Amino acid sequence: MGSAKDIAGYIDHTFLKPEATEEDIRRLCQEALQAHFATVCVNPTYVKLAAGLLKGSPVKVCSVAGFPLGGNLPEIKALEARRAIGDGAGEIDMVINVGALKSGDYGRVLRDISAVVEICHAGKALCKVIIETALLTDDEKAKACRLVREAGADFVKTSTGFGPGGATVSDVALMCEAVKDTSMGVKAAGGIRFYADAKKMIEAGATRIGTSAGMNIVEEARQLSESVGC
Repeated sequence: MGSAKDIAGYIDHTFLKPEATEEDIRRLCQEALQAHFATVCVNPTYVKLAAGLLKGSPVKVCSVAGFPLGGNLPEIKALEARRAIGDGAGEIDMVINVGALKSGDYGRVLRDISAVVEICHAGKALCKVIIETALLTDDEKAKACRLVREAGADFVKTSTGFGPGGATVSDVALMCEAVKDTSMGVKAAGGIRFYADAKKMIEAGATRIGTSAGMNIVEEARQLSESVGC
């Protein structure tokens, strides 16, 4: 995981700001092709554009559902996922109903996640589930992970990047423990801007990194490799 190419394979190169322009998305996709990132992560309105720009490349398009608050009804999140997949998305990052989780309404949370997982898997897309860890106690984080696991999602993800906090090493470790002995991945996102941060998350067990600073991270990795003669 020491080289720039190695770290790039973990990264979802992300631009989800509301002010994102078409020029921003074109640049994002060009950077992803240059650096060999796993995906670009864009708002639903830009999925079709990104899919066209990345057609024939190994870089996938990721989009979002119920983002960033998670308060949409399950059928709306499912519809968002269906449309994004139809437009070319190969991965969907959905946000759980955080309020339902904190209310102890676990059945609602499970139905919420399952609705999107079903659509994703029918469309041969991966489903990542954002639990917004900064809003949860450790017990709630563990419970959320168990619900994500029960729903059959492909990843559990720390944060939207729009909440009160982002990924932490301790949260990644907790989430990895909650989904161990499964094929599920753990995505760390929110506040990861430097190579050292990304490396710590991966060492804690993260299998994907969501960041808008992907180019900075791979450049730091490249410089570090050169400095040690790798």
